[in-house]
Amino acid sequence: MAIPLYLAMTAAEFRAADALPEHIAWMACHFSPYGTGLTNLPERLPEGSLLILNDRMPPDGHDPERIAGILGEVMAEQHCRGLLLDFQRPGNPETAAVTRRLTAITCPAAVSERYAADGCPVFLPPVPPFRLPAEYLAPWKGREIWLEAALDGAVITVTGDGSRFAPLPPGDKPEAGFPDEALHCHYRVEAGDAARFTLWRTREDVDALLREAESLGVALAVGLYQELG
Repeated sequence: MAIPLYLAMTAAEFRAADALPEHIAWMACHFSPYGTGLTNLPERLPEGSLLILNDRMPPDGHDPERIAGILGEVMAEQHCRGLLLDFQRPGNPETAAVTRRLTAITCPAAVSERYAADGCPVFLPPVPPFRLPAEYLAPWKGREIWLEAALDGAVITVTGDGSRFAPLPPGDKPEAGFPDEALHCHYRVEAGDAARFTLWRTREDVDALLREAESLGVALAVGLYQELG
C-alpha cells in the first residue's frame, strides 16, 4: 500500500492491544460537557500518530483559543503527525469557529467536508462501492485529501420504477462474488421481480482502492481498528 492507513483506536483498544499497528489514530478527544476544555486526551501515543477530535458532544461555550492551545500542546509533546476534526453535526456556528482556529495551526489539520473551508485538508467518507474513485474525488481536486477507509457495502435494487440504493448490513455480506477492478469491490447479481446488485469490499479491495487513491490526491487514509486491524 502506497499511502499510510491510520487505524483509529479507542482508549480501551489501545490499552488491550498486544501489538500496536504501524499507524495509529486516537479515537477520540471530546468537548468537555463539564467545562470549556477537552476530555479523553491521550497520555501517550507513538510518534507520528493522528489525534481525532469529534463532535459527539458539540461545543457549547468552548473557547477556540483554549481548544487550540490544549491540542497544540498535546500534539507537540507526543509528536503527532496531524489532527483530524471528525465533525458530523451540520450547521453549528461554534463548531465552525473551532474549525477555523484549528485549521490555522501549524500541525496539519483535516476536517470533514461539512466544515471544510477553502485550502485546508478535507476528510472524506469512504468511496461508495458503486462510484469510481476518480469521479468521487474529482470535486476536491487540488486539495489535500484524507480518506476514510471501510469495508462498506451497498444493495442496488432495480425495477421498472428506477433504482433504489441502500447500505448493506455487515452481517449480510456474501461469502463469494465477482471482483470489479475499476470499482475495487466484489459484487453479486440476483434476478427476479427486480434486479438486485449486492456490492461489498474486502480488505484486499480496500488496499487496491488506496493504491489508486494516491494518484488522485489522497495523502492518507483512516479506518477503524476494530474493522481493519
